[in-house]
This record gives sequence, structure tokens and C-alpha cells, in this order.
Amino acid sequence: MIPDWQLPPGVDRGLWDYLHSNEMVAGYDRQMEVSPLAAVDVRFCESQFPTPGRLVDLGCGTGRLCRHFAARGFECVGVDLSEEMLAKARENNPTVTFTVANLVDLAQIADGTFDYAACLFSTLGMVRGLEHRWAAVRSAFRVLKPGGRFVVHAHNRWFHRLGWQRFRTSDITMSQAYGGAPLTLHHFSKPEIVGLLGSVGFIVRDVSPVGLTATGRLASAWWVPGLRAYGYLIAAEKPPAA
Repeated sequence: MIPDWQLPPGVDRGLWDYLHSNEMVAGYDRQMEVSPLAAVDVRFCESQFPTPGRLVDLGCGTGRLCRHFAARGFECVGVDLSEEMLAKARENNPTVTFTVANLVDLAQIADGTFDYAACLFSTLGMVRGLEHRWAAVRSAFRVLKPGGRFVVHAHNRWFHRLGWQRFRTSDITMSQAYGGAPLTLHHFSKPEIVGLLGSVGFIVRDVSPVGLTATGRLASAWWVPGLRAYGYLIAAEKPPAA
């Protein structure tokens, strides 16, 4: 087992254990199939990625987004830190390119090579430390072409069901269903995630609240979404070249 001092930047013991759990990987596809949050992720991406192009999925897991968009003529690349996840992704998507990388440092991907990028299912919230989340968002900005679109799914810090703990911390720790150290997930306020994207140069084009409903949409989205939204789907754009 890798010692704590050798863990990659932005990765703690809980996340490392989660990413390398064979039991988690074995059931991951089924979990995504029945999750309304996963379905609303894809629908939102469809609205933001209108024409085929090059798409990189940052934190691709077993390749669900790549599979969906590759079937629609997109050239897809999946990036994940989990070799176990990527082995399943390659099995699911034999024509798609998958590569092991830490989202904090995508040095192996050249600047301005993608039309679209996605970081879904609160993957960004799994990155520990503000400086590392900033580096991950900055990497996404760098690998996009001018005018490229970036979609992020972030959990909402002020979701009312989180109870009083949301007033103490935005880093919510929970036990893992698959064993291993507890997993900590950063929850974002709407101004925080919008500000983080803007700090690296993105222009935020859309912020859509996500609900815990059968469709993944927030019913009556006009009514106190800041407390009722389980999370946000955000679409941002890298400014076009001058």
C-alpha cells in the first residue's frame, strides 16, 4: 500500500482507497445506470456540446460519458487516477483513448487540444485543498481551445439536508460503503464555484441547480434553490482568441 507521504497532490487516504476499490469498480456501472444525477449530467452536457469535436472527460471513471459521446461522433479521451476504473473503461469502450493522470497536473496533455471538457459527479469536490482544486480547473482551462466549453458538476454546501455541519465546514466526511478510510467531499457554494472558474479565466455561461428527484432536476427551481439544490451543473467557456 502506498504510504501517505507518497499520495499524489490533492489526494488523501480516503480518496485513494475509494479509487482503488475493486468492489466499488465492480458495481460502478450499475450505480450510474440507476442514478438520476448521472442522467442529468449527460443531458446537460448534450446541451453544451452541440456539435461533434474533441472531448476530454476529467475523472472519467468507467467511461460512461465517453461511451455516450463517442457514439455520437465525438473524439473522446478519458482521464482518471484509478487504474482499476480505467481497466473497466477500456473494456466498456475499446475505441476510446484512456489515460492515467492526476487532474491537478495534466502535463501529458498539450495546450489547446480539446473543444470540450467535463468534470462530473462532483469529481472536483474529491480533490483536497483549494490550491489543488484551482490547479485542476486551471488545467482544464489550459487544455481547451479558445472558445472551448467546460462542464462541471459540484455539490452544494448549503443543501438543507446536510444539517448543521454545513455551517462548520464545506468539507463533508463520510464513511465508505466499500471500506477504507473515510471519504471527504468538498461542497461548493454557488459563488465559490463560479468564482473558482472565473479566477482561471473562464466565463460562466450557465448555472443549473440539480435536485434529488427522479429526473435529477430541481422541482420549482425558482424557490430558494440555494438551500434546496443538491448541487449545480455549471457551463463555462474559455474566451475566444482575440
